[in-house]
Amino acid sequence: MERSIFAAIFGGLLGFLSLAFVAHRPECDANLEPLAGLAPPPSPQPKPEGDWRILDPVLYENISVFPVVAAYGQDTSAFLTLEEGLGTGEVLIRERGSEEMVRGRDGRPVSILQTTGASVNQLVLVNRSKRPLLLLAGELVSGGKQDRVIGKDRIVPVGAPPLPLDVFCVEHGRWTGSSKFAAAPTIVHPSVRERAAVDQQQTEVWNAVRSGTTVQADSAAPAPMISEGRLQSAIAGNARTEAYEKIYQSAAVGVSIDDFVAEVQRRFASATSGLKGERVVGVVVAYGGEAAWSDIFASGDLFDRYWHKLLRSYAVEALARPTVRAVASRENAGEFLRRLNGRETTETEPGVYRWSEIIEGHLAEIELEALQPKPMKLHRLLLHRTT
Repeated sequence: MERSIFAAIFGGLLGFLSLAFVAHRPECDANLEPLAGLAPPPSPQPKPEGDWRILDPVLYENISVFPVVAAYGQDTSAFLTLEEGLGTGEVLIRERGSEEMVRGRDGRPVSILQTTGASVNQLVLVNRSKRPLLLLAGELVSGGKQDRVIGKDRIVPVGAPPLPLDVFCVEHGRWTGSSKFAAAPTIVHPSVRERAAVDQQQTEVWNAVRSGTTVQADSAAPAPMISEGRLQSAIAGNARTEAYEKIYQSAAVGVSIDDFVAEVQRRFASATSGLKGERVVGVVVAYGGEAAWSDIFASGDLFDRYWHKLLRSYAVEALARPTVRAVASRENAGEFLRRLNGRETTETEPGVYRWSEIIEGHLAEIELEALQPKPMKLHRLLLHRTT
């Protein structure tokens, strides 16, 4: 009897010591090899910034478009887009130095007379609508003495005085015409948009229009569908004026951008048609296996209002880059969307918006946050800088 009690106590002590050893082992012996036949736990995948989910890519030729979806979106109906405002006449853009009286939203006359002459890099904008106006870097306005693109994301509030608007020319070679501008359903492609939004250099913008892409391709890489030689032919066919839309709509470029856009749109619509309780709020775009660009908005509605303009810009970039068929992974896209940790620059118009830019190595992140009617991040641009 005593022996049985002793054996039970001894066995219990052994079991306790064994459990203590197992519990202690990972902490003390962290460098030991895992037991044979047991795989180490998978490392956590990088989580993208924001409450987003990344879908599988939509593939066509050398472009991969990852839809970014969210279950929740902000109410962005209070904001007017540039294309909508110019189309209805609620927004006016004129050359600096033009003499004109217009009526504001309250019916009172507003003078947009400027004391100095016209300028390549500055226009005058009047928001006559009852909604704040959202401007995105790279949006094109056509007419005036030259076609221009918006230089920086910003918001123009209701009732604001005539705004000196910083722009970049994308029509080198023309300086004639009326002072009036029309709606242009175009955003310039990423290589040009980068030069305007990040570099802020007019000569670099012209060079990007002229060359198609600023990516330095390997000499062994497959040739792009739109070569620089074809672009020069298109420019020459337009009396040597670098009118952005005319160049990329010219038959001289040798490919149909419209057909390329239509096919990507068909595949994109099919890939996102079955969403339940989620909306597409943005995309990550990869060229030849490299995540290079992302536009994300505060709501699915706002994304829809810009989507066709953005898709066309992505397509032009794809056609101007080498036709490499490699495909980026969802993990690459998720890592690309991470919050950057680098030098930050901010600008604020109190009560209207806050603009910020973070540069980390070859990456740049630009965010536009509306401060009214309530704080919300309207647009987030992330890009892999080409130089």
